[in-house]
Amino acid sequence: MKINDAINRLDALKPNTYSQPEKIEWLSRLDSMVKKQIIDTHEGSEAVSFDGYTEDTPTDTVLLVPAPYDEVYLRWMEAQIDYHNHEYESYNNAIIMFNTAFEAYADYYNQHHMPASRGRRFLF
Repeated sequence: MKINDAINRLDALKPNTYSQPEKIEWLSRLDSMVKKQIIDTHEGSEAVSFDGYTEDTPTDTVLLVPAPYDEVYLRWMEAQIDYHNHEYESYNNAIIMFNTAFEAYADYYNQHHMPASRGRRFLF
């Protein structure tokens, strides 16, 4: 999924007044979490570069989480909208759906990538 795909799908599913730069910032925060919490904990993480997204980032930039796990982006942005609108009951539901999608991707990634070695330790 690309940045513009995520934002367009969100706007179609959940009309809102938040700007594109705000949504890009939300996507950047999520991909930062994906990079640090999931990708960087596995071998080969150096092959994936991520420096964050800004409003100057081309909107055809591909996000880090592939299909079919890319629903995580919609659930994250829905939760952000509900939180910033002070709609906490909706936020709680959205963040549960996000956590479920995030965990599904993390489980998939963990199954298909070797954990990063942490070096040898000797016990005396």
